[in-house]
Amino acid sequence: MAWLRLLRSRRVGPTTFYRLMAEHGSAAAALEALPQVAAAAGVSQYHVFPRDLAAKELAAGKRHGARLIAAGEPQYPTALRDLPDAPPLLWAQGDLTLINKPTLAVIGARNASSLGRRMAGRLAGELGRAGHVIASGLARGVDAEAHKAALDSGTIAVVAGGVDVTYPQENAALMARIAEGGLILSEEPPGLQPQARHFPKRNRIISGLARAVVVVEAGARSGSLITARMALDQGREVLAVPGHPFDARASGCNMLIRDGATLVRGADDVLEALGPAAQPTQPESPQPADLPRAPERPKAETASLHARILGLIGPSPMAEDQLARDLSVPAQRLSENLLSLELDGRIARQPGGLIVKTA
Repeated sequence: MAWLRLLRSRRVGPTTFYRLMAEHGSAAAALEALPQVAAAAGVSQYHVFPRDLAAKELAAGKRHGARLIAAGEPQYPTALRDLPDAPPLLWAQGDLTLINKPTLAVIGARNASSLGRRMAGRLAGELGRAGHVIASGLARGVDAEAHKAALDSGTIAVVAGGVDVTYPQENAALMARIAEGGLILSEEPPGLQPQARHFPKRNRIISGLARAVVVVEAGARSGSLITARMALDQGREVLAVPGHPFDARASGCNMLIRDGATLVRGADDVLEALGPAAQPTQPESPQPADLPRAPERPKAETASLHARILGLIGPSPMAEDQLARDLSVPAQRLSENLLSLELDGRIARQPGGLIVKTA
């Protein structure tokens, strides 16, 4: 309950959640301190997420046969634990035994060609029979074909809305089959209808779950390329199926191959590039209470640093490590001040450790 209330509190995303846990030792202590933290950041009348609304979310998930998994539990995906913005809580509906099996992501265009759909199904089916769980985003086109082909061997659908919300509606029957024999994951509350801002967050989970991402068809500005970039940032392999230069749906894949992605003609190319599927180990999760706390600093010094931070950040995303280098300040000190600015609504975090200035 405390974890859920902290995560759902206003302006607290995954990265802020972990920082608050590290500073205060537990979610309950962070909840108690959060109004004071917000007040110190200049936010008045801040209220944490109400207990009754958290109870309603828990009841809604249970009603739909879903389970809430917390980071650190044995069922939590091991592959996500090394991500700085890993979701602290995941709603899961279906076969939880799939969650820590070797996983590959197969993604691509929603308006996929007939050839692209067949390629996605063939790849997912053969990779599934070779021992891999297939993860994708349950979108129309390539995603749907990949899920269908991997239903028997194991598939994970990461959705942008609640685990009980079908999107797009044409995949309702497929989603029901995945809920029965596969696994549906979401970091959003049950009942939430997906919006545009939820899809990049969803994409980082797809790539984070997988040891590699295979892009079948993708335009030059598609969401699949965003997922591919996230995969690279997360240290995952990126592979792509080439296409005809005149087909706009293949331009993104051709760009990835030009920039160094492994060319894929079939499942054998993927298996050769990655080697055999191996079960991941279960590392011990660090305890937030063991992390050091930052010393108090004068308000004038803090205000000066805030001004320097805001002067360097613009509407274009900027990596936190680059900001630390530009400012020549320790990463821990920068993180504390970014938390204050985030609670104040002056900056926003994006997947992949990026920061932007809010309007």
